[in-house]
Amino acid sequence: MTPTSPRHDASLMLVEGGLTVIAIAIAFGLPRLGVGVFTRIEEAFARLARRQHLAVMTVGLTALLLRLAILPLCPIPLPFIQDDFSFLLAGDTFASGRLTNPTPVMWQHFESFQITMKPTYMSMYFPAQGVVLAAGKVLFGHQWVGILLVTALMCAAICWMLQAWLPPTWALLGGLIAVLRIGLFSYWIDTYSGGGSVAALGGALVLGALPRFMKAPRLRYGLLMAIGMVVLATSRPYEGILLCVPVLIVLARWILKGKNRPATRVLLRATAAPLLLLVAGIAWMGYYNYRVFGNPLTPPYKVNRATYAVTPYYVWQAPRPEPVYRHAVMREFYVGVELNTFNKIHSWTGFLPQNVLKCARGMVFYSGIVLLPPLIMLRRVLADRRVHFLLWCMPLLIVGMSIETFLIPHYIAPFTAAFYAIGLQAMRHLRVWKPGGQPVGMAMVRLLMTACVVLGVLRLFAVPLHFQLSGWPSAAWASTWHGPGHLGMPRAQVESELERLPGKQLAIVRYSADHSTFDDWVYNAPDIGNSKVIWAREMSEADNQELLRYYKDRKVWLVQPDLQPAGLSPYPLTSAQTVAQR
Repeated sequence: MTPTSPRHDASLMLVEGGLTVIAIAIAFGLPRLGVGVFTRIEEAFARLARRQHLAVMTVGLTALLLRLAILPLCPIPLPFIQDDFSFLLAGDTFASGRLTNPTPVMWQHFESFQITMKPTYMSMYFPAQGVVLAAGKVLFGHQWVGILLVTALMCAAICWMLQAWLPPTWALLGGLIAVLRIGLFSYWIDTYSGGGSVAALGGALVLGALPRFMKAPRLRYGLLMAIGMVVLATSRPYEGILLCVPVLIVLARWILKGKNRPATRVLLRATAAPLLLLVAGIAWMGYYNYRVFGNPLTPPYKVNRATYAVTPYYVWQAPRPEPVYRHAVMREFYVGVELNTFNKIHSWTGFLPQNVLKCARGMVFYSGIVLLPPLIMLRRVLADRRVHFLLWCMPLLIVGMSIETFLIPHYIAPFTAAFYAIGLQAMRHLRVWKPGGQPVGMAMVRLLMTACVVLGVLRLFAVPLHFQLSGWPSAAWASTWHGPGHLGMPRAQVESELERLPGKQLAIVRYSADHSTFDDWVYNAPDIGNSKVIWAREMSEADNQELLRYYKDRKVWLVQPDLQPAGLSPYPLTSAQTVAQR
């Protein structure tokens, strides 16, 4: 079964749409249904929300403990997509105490997606997610624990941010929605890719510290804002800039012309250390670039994209000349998959539809279907001064995303807390909506939140209930109800079998002509030469002979991922190759 095999079970997204319609219908038909029960729940909820520090801790611990509790049904994910292995390479490298790795001998056989081979062997991505994975491995023995902890911190930070913009009860609600829709089942927690939780944490710190600092310019708020900016600079710097530019403009305007501007001495005390922290973070990023890519001004992505990619990241750019690819599967991805996406958006007729699709993809991830109805109150939100600043951040984000070729929901993760604040403010307006004098809006909010909980339960038991979860590769990025399922299992089984064998192993991978580029198997540890199992791509007979000669102390295997089940057999050696191994 390939990663894109169709399934015929009922879609959980379809169930979500159905529950949303039912909730709206009941709200109009029976607006006072369950009012006593809901009132008692809300009173208890409000008591907790008023204790703001406890509310933040409750959100973080809920995300942590619930995800651990459901491990029997939603186990620790296996790596299975290109980005997973790239980020894991970064995490393993940092965990070993290095910033990068030397280019391995015979590196042409080890080329893979989203990994730079020269000038050094390392993930092409920004380092924040790799640091999180390394922390999980060093402190707790597994990289995924790092993702779990940073996701719990993200949910807590969203609650903390919302407390600065909304009443405490709504801030607590927003934090718990983040737990349910992102912290338990999304691809941010169920893969190793993207670093969405890291970037969302950084954005929440920046946006949560901003109004607090302007109200009371204390050192701790300045430090939290600076930490958030450093996190953004090392995870999603482009989108981080889109967020931080309006933040810095508001701060500058407040310092220069604000009515409540504090004394210069107070400002210096509150900003000196945060500014030093920012400078240190930028300097470290420059040093990282120097060590990994050879130049402090060469950012992640650049070397890898210049080596392999044809498609540019921005729509006004022209495609690059096609490089010489040593492996057909890599050419298919960069020239086939990526260039096809670019051609759709790089035209007057395709630009608008593709950007509408981007917006829809983002909305489905962050709100799903069940949280869309409150947006009928968007006009009232636009007239509401409480979240004006957050609303003014949105046009810059929209422009910034419209000129990018690609959009996956974690790209806009720095704005996660802002999305929640705007959505919750719309929900507040919906709650007081009384068409015909009936509490329809209040009932709708209560029933939609109930539907969220029901959907979480259905997702938890999706496999025994035969619900279809998001497929791979496209829909998985869009839906909150992500389900990696069996993905990654075939490769993990083959690797486990090779690990159990005595001696060192060399696995040469051979793909069929119709192999999916999203199901690549050739990924290796940071220290390839000393690895128990080395994964290599099959090349020409002369190249293979050179590989076998260099690794003559290893048992050589042929791995065929496209067989059912995946094939593992001794590599068929020619006479010359047999001699080369002696």
